[in-house]
Amino acid sequence: MKAILVTSPGGVDQLVLGEYPTPRPGEKEILVAVKATALNRADILQREGKYPPPSGASPLLGLETAGVVREVGRQCTMWKPGDRVFALLPGGGYAQYTTVPEAMAMPIPENLSFEEAAAIPEAFLTAYQTLHWIGRLQKGEYVLIHAGASGVGTAAIQLVRQAQAFPIVTAGSEIKVAFCKRLGAFAGISYQRHSFPESVLQVTNAHGADIIIDPVGAPYWQANLACLAQDGRIILIATMGGTRVSEVRLQDLFRKRAQITATTLRGRSLDYKIRLTQEFRTQMLPLFEKGILKPVIDRVFSWEQVREAHRYMEANRNMGKIVLRITG
Repeated sequence: MKAILVTSPGGVDQLVLGEYPTPRPGEKEILVAVKATALNRADILQREGKYPPPSGASPLLGLETAGVVREVGRQCTMWKPGDRVFALLPGGGYAQYTTVPEAMAMPIPENLSFEEAAAIPEAFLTAYQTLHWIGRLQKGEYVLIHAGASGVGTAAIQLVRQAQAFPIVTAGSEIKVAFCKRLGAFAGISYQRHSFPESVLQVTNAHGADIIIDPVGAPYWQANLACLAQDGRIILIATMGGTRVSEVRLQDLFRKRAQITATTLRGRSLDYKIRLTQEFRTQMLPLFEKGILKPVIDRVFSWEQVREAHRYMEANRNMGKIVLRITG
């Protein structure tokens, strides 16, 4: 089969369209003919040699897939050839075929295209896990979402609204802030023009953020604590800005009774991801079918344009997901 290969760890010039062995489904797996996948920051880190795939996962890039079932394992009972499915992957999405444990696959709603379905798994499952399983989101709470115009950010805005809570976003420009507000953000802050702790305290009437979703890391440590509500929860989902905090004052944590959690999804156990997927399928997928929740796509590239797509993400130009259409 054809697949996007990384010839050597490094820049976008290391991405090439080449030949790779077609995977074979295990007894409880399905083989999916991939029609679309989507970009994630993890793809860039893996391309650079900084984020190896979990043990046993495909070494190919790609953490989500949407396509058509071509073959099912001998013990599979949930799917048949021809079914349209989408799924979260530990790797392997940048290819014509990929395998998926049958319990990890979800049916593509009839009102969604392959490209739209491919924009859902990583962003929405990450946001759902962060908000509900870890953050214990409650009605009426304030949620500060950093990088609000990102894939996870746009998913989180919608999920917070669906929970009847108040999403507040930070973003890198007023254009992105306006975009997030149109999507449903209660308030937005351009971090290049305003101090977000002061703005958060102002829009929450000094209450602060009950939950903070942070993919930035070290540079936001003190600022996050400054605008955290009493008994607030800070959830670190990445460290795009750095990993080393110059000074940590434990009294700041005690003063807010702060809870800080660092979490990832890719390295979780298969059982964990199956339980998360099945709950999401039951609770959230009907909302996509009704058009209440929507995948947010910035641009769709052909996979022959994968280098351009990676450059586009690295330049932080996207508002929503970047999707690759798989052809051939």
